[in-house]
Amino acid sequence: MLFVNRMKLIFATHNPGKIYEMRQLVADLDIEVLSAEEAGVTEDVEEDQETFEGNSLKKARFVAEQTGEWSVADDSGICINALDGRPGVHTARWAGPDAADKDLIDYTLDQLKKIPEGKRQASFNTVASIVSPDGEEWIFDGIVQGVVTTQPRGDHRPKLPYDVIFIPDGYDQT
Repeated sequence: MLFVNRMKLIFATHNPGKIYEMRQLVADLDIEVLSAEEAGVTEDVEEDQETFEGNSLKKARFVAEQTGEWSVADDSGICINALDGRPGVHTARWAGPDAADKDLIDYTLDQLKKIPEGKRQASFNTVASIVSPDGEEWIFDGIVQGVVTTQPRGDHRPKLPYDVIFIPDGYDQT
């Protein structure tokens, strides 16, 4: 009898929405996606780096070291031109350390209340890092240009507050 070990990929997150999305992305592959917590890593990695890449790599390295498995992590955020690129790497925390999604939405819109439509350009930036058990690293990044609305639109998904106030270029909905 032949036993084939299914590849494990540990996602350095405690966000169930991200785990769900990652599982959907690799559903046709022989990869088992686990959250950090499911893999026994309960400690959160402090996102204290100055770049999305730095935070992403820090989290992926930590989980790979803790588990001895392949690890993937991401860091992402919205960068608003009229606010000199803020919130950037502070996207999840810029309304305060314990801010709820609604607080983040309201705070962002309040920061832009004097900025007229047509001057609300922004980008949504994501960096994903993969670290192998032997320490090899791969980094992928993506940027979506768009604008910030004056009011939330659409359905809010937990832990993804900016989805209801960001319209990607070429689209008319958030």
